[in-house]
Parts: sequence; structure tokens; C-alpha cells
Amino acid sequence: MSTVQLEPLPEDWSRAMAVVAHPDDLEYGAASAVSRWTSEGREVVYVLATSGEAGIDSLDPSEAGPLREAEERRGAAQVGVTTVEFLGHRDGMLEYGLALRRDIARAIRRHQPEVLITINHHAGFDGGGVNMADHRVVGNALIDAARDAGNRWVFTELLDEGFEPWNGARRIFVAASPEARHAVDVTGFVDSGIASLREHRAYLDGLPAGTVGSDPDAFLRQIAAEAGSRFGDRPAVGFELIQL
Repeated sequence: MSTVQLEPLPEDWSRAMAVVAHPDDLEYGAASAVSRWTSEGREVVYVLATSGEAGIDSLDPSEAGPLREAEERRGAAQVGVTTVEFLGHRDGMLEYGLALRRDIARAIRRHQPEVLITINHHAGFDGGGVNMADHRVVGNALIDAARDAGNRWVFTELLDEGFEPWNGARRIFVAASPEARHAVDVTGFVDSGIASLREHRAYLDGLPAGTVGSDPDAFLRQIAAEAGSRFGDRPAVGFELIQL
């Protein structure tokens, strides 16, 4: 595990949009930071590329998708997020390409965030483990869509839909990244992050016994302590900062 000391994330912003692949992606750590930000009056909206319909082995996707969307909305509400959107791409089969970039660019133009949030888009995690394809695809598509959103001659169909270019998103905060060099103090907000993850009851119940993260309380307190050990011994969520 990295021992590099973490610096505070910039706080000179008021609107953020989080873009991830699945319901529960944000709840595995980032939601505690979201809870702090919304408590301060910042606006955060969630945009999910899929409905997580392939994420529960015992449930057919036609049943799992609506169930997981409902769980995501309840989890978001626990941390002060009221806007949750789903782009309708296929879980487990996300492809980097123009369709995904266009859908994310459209959402950026619609919500006009100053900050974009996602989770690890690298091949692995700090300390080992392979990152799944959907996470990598969405993270990389988001980085490119942030530029697409500001270029009126890319995806000109968005102009026809009434979405003017938006160049206001100047930073991306990447949670669970092996390249984390910044952090957010989440003292007093870990409990709401845990409550947010607990709303994903069907997903958690479907995990094999002993799966990492199947105990929200233990998992989220552990990662908050690990990041905190590099951030003044305060509970924290680590982030990679990408300047656009």
C-alpha cells in the first residue's frame, strides 16, 4: 500500500456530476465524501452507465436491473443526492466508443458540473487486484467526454437536442485510484456512507460469503482509516485529481 501523504482536494466548486458504471460503485468509499459535500450545500448528481442488471447471479437481468436502480436511488438519498440517472448501456458489456462518450457528454452539458467524479479507471488497485472492464471503460470515456462536452463540432446532434457546449468541468476526482494523491476528510460522514452502501441489500445478499466489501461497516471504516493514515489520521476518502 502507498505511504505517500495525501493533500486536500480543491474545494472551490459548487456543482459536481458523478459518472460510474454500476449501482454500488460510488457507495464503496466515495459516498462518504459525497455526504460531506452535500451537507455543505454542494450539488452532486449521479449518472450511471448501466443498471447493474448483470450483477446478481441468482436474478435474471430483467428483474435485477429495476431492483438495483431502486437500491441506487435509496443509497443516493442517504448522502443527500436526489438526481440519479441511468444511461441504459449493458452491464458487463460496456464498450469504449462514441455512443458512450456522446451519452456522457450530453449529461455533462445538461447538468453543467464544475467537477466530475468517477472511480478507478486503471488496470489495478493499490495493493493488488485487477480492475474490471466496465470501470476502466467508463473512466476513460468520461475523461474524453469532458472535452467532447465543450466542443460544439463534436456530437453536433447534441446541439440539435438543445445542449450547448459546456467547458466548465475543469477537474475529475477519481476514487479508489492507485494514483491517489489527494483526499477528503470524512469525519462524521462515514456512517452515512455505510448507510448508503447498506441500501444495496439485494446486491450484498447475493455476494459469496467472505467477499471483500460484503460487510459495509468493516470495509468502509477500514478504507477510511487507511486513507486517513496518510491524511493526518482523520477518516478520509482518497482521490486522484485530474486537471482538464
